[in-house]
Amino acid sequence: MAQAIVVRELGGPEVLKMEGVTLAPPGPGEVQIRQVAIGLNFIDVYFRTGLYKSATGLPFVPGKEGAGIITAVGDGVRLFAVGDRVAYASADGAYASERNVEASQLVKVPDGISLETAAAMMLKGMTAQYLLNQTFQVGPETALLFHAAAGGVGLIAGQWAKALGAIVIGTAGSQEKIELALAHGYDHVINYNTENFVERVRELTGGRGVDVVYDSVGRDTFPASLDCIKPRGMWVSFGNSSGPVDAFNIGILAQKGSLFATRPTLFGYIATRPALEACANSLFDVVQSNKVRININQTYPLAEAGRAHTDLESRRTSGTTLLIP
Repeated sequence: MAQAIVVRELGGPEVLKMEGVTLAPPGPGEVQIRQVAIGLNFIDVYFRTGLYKSATGLPFVPGKEGAGIITAVGDGVRLFAVGDRVAYASADGAYASERNVEASQLVKVPDGISLETAAAMMLKGMTAQYLLNQTFQVGPETALLFHAAAGGVGLIAGQWAKALGAIVIGTAGSQEKIELALAHGYDHVINYNTENFVERVRELTGGRGVDVVYDSVGRDTFPASLDCIKPRGMWVSFGNSSGPVDAFNIGILAQKGSLFATRPTLFGYIATRPALEACANSLFDVVQSNKVRININQTYPLAEAGRAHTDLESRRTSGTTLLIP
């Protein structure tokens, strides 16, 4: 019998409870995976609290990201076989020791990358990929601000942006996290608890501001983030770790310098098989070239998912966290 974290009511970390679940054979187009590692992401918190709605309603198994080995293949699956090492970033139900998943959500993991590393980087790494290469094309002429620089996406994005030649500015909430971000590609990291990040960004850019702000924090950094951006620059809101941004008058974008604003999600960038493979292969390439290193900073047993969520929400984690079945 497989083990899974099942959410039967919305709420705090205490609603994450381990249960035995009976796993049916994989259906048409599905494969069955024995999971080696599961990625912990802030989006998991949004589903647990009800900020985001589960497609299946209650009860549900949370989690989007994982990696493992295929143990069975359903009818019609042509791209994968038993024994393949695979990973995914957008398949609901990841918090389980074994699971069935649509083959269309999977990619094969190259031999040079461990399954633990794959589980640690798929959602966060492909998020960094689309943010830096698709939402806004970062290059040698780019100056950017990345909030939560010491988070899972932030540590990958800092290294990747530096490899693209950008001036990379970040924010973090402690000296320990500042030092971690500086070791992962950031040129400058601002302590948002002791410094005014708008003033510091202006100082660091000679008063010009940055071309783009990447903001996964939400309420606590808006609208101040807009004051960091040069005219006709872009604000990219891709998360809500401090709470969602309240409704605002779009005219503020004109007042702040004819700014662009976008609210992307990874799932909109990997909605087709070619898009998924291109995004994943770009990530695999940059990791295998050693331009980006993936560090697993915390691991928890799957049964302690509640403790992992508590630490994540309390900002006691940094970088990437795994749940181990």
